[in-house]
Amino acid sequence: MRTTTRVRAGALMGALILLAAPSSSAQPLPKARVADLIAKVENGVDDFRNYLEKRGDNAKDAADSSAGKKRTRNATPNQKAKAETKKDALDDALGDLNRSTNRLRRKFDATDTWMETKGEVQSVIDDGRKINQAIVKGKYGSEVDRLWAVLRGGMNDLARAYGVSPLGV
Repeated sequence: MRTTTRVRAGALMGALILLAAPSSSAQPLPKARVADLIAKVENGVDDFRNYLEKRGDNAKDAADSSAGKKRTRNATPNQKAKAETKKDALDDALGDLNRSTNRLRRKFDATDTWMETKGEVQSVIDDGRKINQAIVKGKYGSEVDRLWAVLRGGMNDLARAYGVSPLGV
């Protein structure tokens, strides 16, 4: 009978220890480290946006320089509309991500406890999902894929620090 009581007491103690242990969903990090993770995401958003703008400018310059040349094949109005819609969806999603990242930075800098900005991190990740969908649906090229992979990795690191579900691969 005493053995059963000891086993039950041991099981109860083990359960209490597990319940009292801190959750592993969010990593306890110093605020400076979290600030670095946020900066990495901010820089990734800027790099991604700059590349897309530069790519758009290069495409416009190429179109202007070839305006005098005879073309053998032109895109149909339907193809042009589809390409413009795809570009707009990515631009809109990137604008949303930039705004949510800026909001996160403002609120993060103003708090002593960085975990208070978990809601803003969730918004950043949700906006990242929109970009992920746009990139998966469109064929933007290897450089966009590479820049998105770097940015997505930074966002996932930030999500893990806050205990938020990451974007995935």
